[in-house]
Amino acid sequence: MTIADQVTGSTIAGTTGAKPAEAKPRIAAPAITLPAIGERELRLDLFRGLALWLIFIDHLPPNLLTWFTIRNYGFSDATEIFIFISGYTAAFVYGRAMLESGFVIATARILRRVWQIYVAHVFLFTIFLAEISYVATSFENPLYTEEMGIMDFLKQPDVTIVQALLLRFRPVNMDVLPLYIVLMLALPLILWSMKWKPDVTLALSALLYAATWEFDLYFSAYPNGFWAFNPLAWQLLFVFGAWCALGGARRMSRILASPVTIWISIAYIVAAFYVTLTWYVPQLGHLMPKWLEQWMYPIDKTDLDVLRFTHFLALSALTVRFLPREWPGLKSPWLRPLILCGQHSLEIFCLGVFLAFAGHFILAEVSGGPAMHALISLSGILIMWGVAWVISWYKRVADKGGAKTKNAVGNADLAGGG
Repeated sequence: MTIADQVTGSTIAGTTGAKPAEAKPRIAAPAITLPAIGERELRLDLFRGLALWLIFIDHLPPNLLTWFTIRNYGFSDATEIFIFISGYTAAFVYGRAMLESGFVIATARILRRVWQIYVAHVFLFTIFLAEISYVATSFENPLYTEEMGIMDFLKQPDVTIVQALLLRFRPVNMDVLPLYIVLMLALPLILWSMKWKPDVTLALSALLYAATWEFDLYFSAYPNGFWAFNPLAWQLLFVFGAWCALGGARRMSRILASPVTIWISIAYIVAAFYVTLTWYVPQLGHLMPKWLEQWMYPIDKTDLDVLRFTHFLALSALTVRFLPREWPGLKSPWLRPLILCGQHSLEIFCLGVFLAFAGHFILAEVSGGPAMHALISLSGILIMWGVAWVISWYKRVADKGGAKTKNAVGNADLAGGG
């Protein structure tokens, strides 16, 4: 099996068991190709579940488990994983719909999914506001409202609610879903363009990314400022994920298989680790050339700094190389909690935001010691796992149409919905 097969989870028809004399006339390949329908890609579920756990831990105050999140050992973090996999799985599901049913039907399905995410965002916004307001009022601590960014809501609730519905006002830790909504809204155009010329589409995405940096393009936020995750920049990672899903990974299989790529990736990851080490051990900073620091900093997350994007690419190259689709560990019960959470990403993400503030409140009001930090972090992860298990059980057993729609829902869940 080639590296491309490990990425896409399929093999090219006709590449095994055919004699030269039996070869059929070559037919022009379509612009985009999709893996055959079959067993779901557990690696995507695994890493999306991991991203959800890491996002939850990173939203808590710094604690012992924080040192186990990847943001402390390189330039990228769980957000890059989440957005890339979102682009990959969305293209896998809706790209197939566009090829089989046409642009209009695929767009209708995408807009239905966007509406589901938007409703989830509004629901989470409401519950999150209620949670923060209740804690601030009950414990007579207005610092919670200021720290979580809802002071403007309390001053002008009528205006703020409208701005929230327009995705321009968001409390702290509620920036990922608005980004995902905007990216999904652009998905019909992305898929249509990739159906025409996938490589050109990726190039145009890179061009928009460069223009965003060159001309300081951004989405404004209320009451002032800009989006924490600029969609005009983060679209590059989303489009790259879609490009990989629609045949791009297969087309760059030789690059991924090259030892040069592996060693470059390892070297870059080690260098990034050293740089992040200087953030925590200032004594190592004198080994960093001043010109390099001036060129490198700040490593901007809002506009997806190229160093973050490259770090993610290096991690991805190693993951694809050393974690094949057939890895037996994917069937391990120890990884089942991660995979379950990844299969229900929308619900678990919303739950994680709610639990993160609850944990923040307990640590501030009860105890901020290491033992309580560990207890809060592990309890939150267990709750997320439990809820994911309940959702999975419901879809498998309680849904009346589960038996008839098993295959369709299984693939749709890769994108978070049908």
